Amino acid sequence: MNGVTQNLREVLKALAKSRCFDRVLEKVTLVSAAPGKVICEMKVEEEHTNKIGTIHGGLTATLIDNISTYALLCTERGLPGVSVDMNITYMSPAKLGEVVVITAHVLRQGKTLAFTSVDLTNKATGKLIAQGRHTKHLGN
Repeated sequence: MNGVTQNLREVLKALAKSRCFDRVLEKVTLVSAAPGKVICEMKVEEEHTNKIGTIHGGLTATLIDNISTYALLCTERGLPGVSVDMNITYMSPAKLGEVVVITAHVLRQGKTLAFTSVDLTNKATGKLIAQGRHTKHLGN
């Protein structure tokens, strides 16, 4: 396991134990981390679902927000930035018990803005569940 992966695992553990909203990520596990790319997994459990038993859209947005930020933390600059814009296209449901793979890439990182892309796919079928784009302001 490389140092980037280990550091990111520690971040995920700390967030899961926190009392803030990020604790909803408690069941997310880090698969791999490399410069500008992070892959995580999460089994859809009852607490993650909406009334019809599929992953809640708000949780999908949270996964895209946070895991794209983790990909930014894995760049040379290592800045999380603040959200400027995020859009999500929901393509198919993830049902209770299914495992979702969340893959985040940093597409471009400029002086003040970073652009990321995140795919959520069904681990068993490879079917695309949702796709997000997240733009973050990195500061001066």
